[in-house]
Amino acid sequence: MRDEFEIKKEMCEIGKRVYERGMVASNDGNFSVKLSDHEFLCTPTGVSKGFMTPEYICKVDENCNVLEASEGFRPSSEIKMHMRVYQKRRDVGAVVHAHPPYATTFAIAGIPLDRPIMTEAVVSLGSVPIAAYATPSTSEVPDSIEPYLQKYDAVLLEHHGALAYSDSLLNAYHKMESLEFYARLLWQAMLIDGAREITEDRVNKLYEIRRMMALPGRHPALDIPDEGETHEIK
Repeated sequence: MRDEFEIKKEMCEIGKRVYERGMVASNDGNFSVKLSDHEFLCTPTGVSKGFMTPEYICKVDENCNVLEASEGFRPSSEIKMHMRVYQKRRDVGAVVHAHPPYATTFAIAGIPLDRPIMTEAVVSLGSVPIAAYATPSTSEVPDSIEPYLQKYDAVLLEHHGALAYSDSLLNAYHKMESLEFYARLLWQAMLIDGAREITEDRVNKLYEIRRMMALPGRHPALDIPDEGETHEIK
């Protein structure tokens, strides 16, 4: 098992990447890492993710109770959204929430990223649905994303931003990075002559490649039933 301090340092490094790539502004965004079914590290509220140091990182339990926090720091109020992901997806080890400009533009417009325009995006993401508007920091947010957790590894939050989750913090960050790149390409293609979509038969071939690669996570190419896929953290 990785040393907890090393995980905190990685969270700070990812915070710098997210900030420097313009995926958050000021104190926006939050992310978390699962240590066990009962312990989670998370970023604090009210601080820039680009300037964190390990002592900024908080620890909470599955009910969002604070287990550890340095003086002057407290967990993000959006940790409830993270916990819903962990509750419903036992395979997830980290969650990243950010406001990447292009993806958030689609979220503001209420447009999901579900057009097959780029082979890599089809294989890695499949598509990215959009969750209905929910008031930040309330239980509305986890409720809004829950319908998509079993089928997708990323979701847009209407009028808010984006959420990505995976088996590790680095992979969750990569999902967010890929999501934003896909959104930017779609936006740029729409500005010139429209986005030409990959045909359905070719998409199916790409889905077959995804299945053969046996990549972790959930994807439209995988026929995973909802029954028995939700798990409460005990």
